Amino acid sequence: MKFGCAQYLLDSLSSMRNIAKRCCQLTEYDIKYVPHTSIKGRAIADHLVEFPIDNDTPINTDFPDEGILQIGEAKEEPTWKMYFDGAVNSVGSGVGAVLISPDGRHYPVAAKVDFSCTNNVAEYEVCILGLQAAIDFKVKELEVFGDSMLTIFQTLGQWKTKDAKLVPYHEYLAELAKNFEKISFTYTPRAKNQFADALATLASMASISEGDIIEPLEIEVAKGLAHCNAIEASEAKPWYEDIRNFLQTGQYPPFSDRRD
Repeated sequence: MKFGCAQYLLDSLSSMRNIAKRCCQLTEYDIKYVPHTSIKGRAIADHLVEFPIDNDTPINTDFPDEGILQIGEAKEEPTWKMYFDGAVNSVGSGVGAVLISPDGRHYPVAAKVDFSCTNNVAEYEVCILGLQAAIDFKVKELEVFGDSMLTIFQTLGQWKTKDAKLVPYHEYLAELAKNFEKISFTYTPRAKNQFADALATLASMASISEGDIIEPLEIEVAKGLAHCNAIEASEAKPWYEDIRNFLQTGQYPPFSDRRD
């Protein structure tokens, strides 16, 4: 029924009375309303009617494009990561960065800044220091993380570099970034940048003379007490072996006498 006809029947009082009368007359018959199936189900039914198959016809389960079902999201290969941070305090200034290889090895780099600088300058200094170290490692793909919003967003071009002292740093950092096939800069909270922050703080507080080179520290995970690790295994019985045996069996050691 078209929309115009339906609207006419609903608006006409006499038509509504006729419809109600027909409905009352049909109630004495066992009539069951079956809703219309969806278009998708109707299309499948029509297709089966037009192309019937015999009962003994085997179903072909071969799917010519079954390889498509094997397609999934390509797993991204782990890349190098770099975390950087700078520290400026009353004792001095220092910068620290750590490079993390795809297999999880950490390569820290740090430097004590022997000139007056601001926090923003220190952040640029350490970011450049870390990129130079990555270039020395011949890294091609690098993910850079820092807790300096200014350095990260200026490098991404989201913030403008207005400070005259930072413009040369910004330009030089952009030139270093061209040495990588793929590089990204991401802001990370200080809580997730603890290693680089510790390196920068250590470099700022340590007293280092010119020409001194301090090799990176090897940090391991201690899972037990130091003196316990020094105890050597022995096949000898513990000193309380005879006492334990007496408590369990009530028998004295065979070599004991009354005096014992």
